[in-house]
Amino acid sequence: MRRRTARHGSVAAALFLALCAPTAGAAPVPRTDDTNGTPHNTTGTTAESAGAALVARRAALAAASRGGGAGLDFRACPAVEGLPSRVRCATLRVPLDYARPDGPQISLTVSRVAANGAGGAARQGSLVQNPGGPGASGMYFPLVADLPGWERIAAAYDFVGYAPRGVGRSAPLSCTDPAARPRGPVQEPVHPSPAYKAERLAQARAYANGCARRAGAALPYYTTLNNARDLHVLRAALGEEGLTLMGASYGTYLGAVYATLYPGHVRRMVLDSAVDPDPRRVWYRNNLDQARGFEGRWHDFRAWVARHHGTYGLGTTPAAVQAGYERVRDAVARVPAGGNVGTGELRAAFLQAAYYDDVWPDRAAALAAFLRGDPSLLAAQAAPDPASAAEAENATAVYTAVLCNDAPWPADWATWDRDNTELARTAPFETWANAFLNLPCASWPVRERQAPVAVGSQPERLPRTLVVAAERDGATPYPGALELQRRLGAGSSLVTETGAGSHGVVGGRNDCVDRHVERYLLTGATPGWRVTCTPHPEPAPVSLDDGAAGARRALLPPVV
Repeated sequence: MRRRTARHGSVAAALFLALCAPTAGAAPVPRTDDTNGTPHNTTGTTAESAGAALVARRAALAAASRGGGAGLDFRACPAVEGLPSRVRCATLRVPLDYARPDGPQISLTVSRVAANGAGGAARQGSLVQNPGGPGASGMYFPLVADLPGWERIAAAYDFVGYAPRGVGRSAPLSCTDPAARPRGPVQEPVHPSPAYKAERLAQARAYANGCARRAGAALPYYTTLNNARDLHVLRAALGEEGLTLMGASYGTYLGAVYATLYPGHVRRMVLDSAVDPDPRRVWYRNNLDQARGFEGRWHDFRAWVARHHGTYGLGTTPAAVQAGYERVRDAVARVPAGGNVGTGELRAAFLQAAYYDDVWPDRAAALAAFLRGDPSLLAAQAAPDPASAAEAENATAVYTAVLCNDAPWPADWATWDRDNTELARTAPFETWANAFLNLPCASWPVRERQAPVAVGSQPERLPRTLVVAAERDGATPYPGALELQRRLGAGSSLVTETGAGSHGVVGGRNDCVDRHVERYLLTGATPGWRVTCTPHPEPAPVSLDDGAAGARRALLPPVV
């Protein structure tokens, strides 16, 4: 999936195990087919499974020794986390390699706000959140307990966030020096030439080798399977027999893998904005599907702008708005806005509009102002933030490592070129940028890739689960939610926000959706096999004349 900006400015790397450790710069095993890396089995080795069970048992015993409470030592959070004093933090030790449970260990950071028991509510345990990515940190999640609409859930649950392995201070992964990253402007051609493609292919190979050089023997162990094992240990360390999880975007796939590996330790799961878990689509084809989805949402944004021609003056049809966008793109290709916003930064800023309709007024205002001769709004919205360079590099590294380790990818450039050239004919907005982002997986220097987990193959029936999806979500297209529900079985319920497409449905946009989620978390009751909610209201336009367009800040949901 695709890296995106999460709530309050953290950067995640918007959408994944190999068992042998690479040497620095090691080349992949030559292949005669169109995939790179030898696929391994779908659930890991017996040694890994036994190791995870052992570590979880130890964590559960540590929790029990504290009188049934969490086996984690929660204290004041380090200042670097930027969390208020009422949030408490701890570290969880887990093996780098679960096949060697007493071998090298890594520490994962965990945050918590305890259930407040308001209104006499009985504590129901820990609600753990994963916001997606992969590469996003959930350390801020306890702050959600203070948001309107979460009062009853916060009364009954401890809100627990964590940074998955590789993220933040949890055994951080890096593939390049953040100071050496290009600062912009980045200029991307509309139609990449063979020479430009060759340049990007060389950059992708260099990036993959940088991951191997900087991570060393640890590189193969940043995977979804290990993320699920870590979650299993975290659940035990929290003193919980069953996991209650809120997973969003990539977090839905992580939750589904966890449920497949540990069905007897699932309590409740809310899976929001579902990744398609079909092993045949993880991850190469999922990314092709995503580019098609983004094209649809890009159209939705332009149609909204056209409906508000009276405010923005950008035209009365999506085609007219597209023409205005192209005029801006041509202009920043010649003279970057603010000196550092070229076509690459422009596309990345407007990709946010394909994720979240909250930002539509800001982006439309920036386009309109630019075409009236004022580039300052666009420069303010699209310029990269040097202060977040290290976080962005870390997020991208984790995103790349997990996706590349999780599954075989085409090794030959001809396959990528053929598929993306064909796709770009009908979905030009994000196709090539998405392809180049994932291209390190073509030359990933890990010799064995994990074969994707057969989600839903667990031998026992799962308890009731709740899948939530927006019908026009571009980042995780709706067919993925249907496939996830099918694989989770008869106890799974799907709540669909019809006619809407913002990525991340739970948590303040749609009261109907939130009522279903609250009822499920508090009682375990689901609304039925498939139910629908009408779409949340579209954002109101912001006039350029009221002086507010550049100052307002769009709500960015905790989903990446």
